[in-house]
This record gives sequence, C-alpha cells and structure tokens, in this order.
Amino acid sequence: MKQVLFVCLGNICRSPMAEAVMRDLIAKRGLTDKITVDSAGTSNYHIGEPPHKGTTAKLQEYGIMTTGMLARQLCTSDLDSFDYIVCMDESNVKNTIEMLRAEADAKVFRFLDLTTHKKDVPDPWYTGDFQETYDLCVEGCEALLKKIEADL
Repeated sequence: MKQVLFVCLGNICRSPMAEAVMRDLIAKRGLTDKITVDSAGTSNYHIGEPPHKGTTAKLQEYGIMTTGMLARQLCTSDLDSFDYIVCMDESNVKNTIEMLRAEADAKVFRFLDLTTHKKDVPDPWYTGDFQETYDLCVEGCEALLKKIEADL
C-alpha cells in the first residue's frame, strides 16, 4: 500500500483539490486497494473547515466530490505515515521539511516537478483561478500516479 499526502498552506484549496482528483483517478484505475490519499496544510488557519467553495464547485463540474473532507494541519507523524509528501509550491516544501525534520527531504517534493511545468501550483485563494489549479492538479496527479504505479 502506497500512501500519498498533498500539502499546501491552508488545506482548503490546492491540496484538497489534488487529493480529490487523485482519489478519482485511483478509483477509475481500480487502484483503491493499492494507494491511499490525504491532504494537509502547513498552517493552522482553517483546521476543521471544508474545502473552499471555489474548490468544491470546480471539482463538482467534473463530477468529483469532496464529501467528508476537512482541513487539517501537517503533523510530525505524517513523515512516518506517508510514502510521498507532495507539496504545491516551494514554500510548502520548505515549511514541510522544517516541520517534519531533516530526514523528510527524501519523501518531500514539489508537485509539478513531475511534469514538464516544473513550477509552483498557483494558489486560487489569491488568483481566483480555480480552473488553472484544477488543470494543473489533473496533470500533476497523472504524472504522480505513473510514478507510483512504477513503484508498486
């Protein structure tokens, strides 16, 4: 069983969107018994809140639900619990490694480094562009799933 954790700042926009997209892809490929997915934020701003309404609305356009998803903060036990800790931007990578300890470096990487973009996922909390975030999440999840399938 491979375990994936998506990380962003508040865990209400980018990381829950990536979590939901990845869950959808995993289900469609019949891999739910091989891969689990979760998400967290580096901050405590939104603990216990559901995904942002823009995230939920964009995912619903594509038939992807966020039922039961609530924001949580990254914790030190996540380092031992997850095989892949996938951060939405370089700031999230830095904060995650600082929070989890130095050996986290081997598991933590920036989401779009697996794609041709090699950039941060822009935060729709600030940009308002949930479509761009969704498109990048789909592309990133496809690339990540390919990597995980090779590792199974």
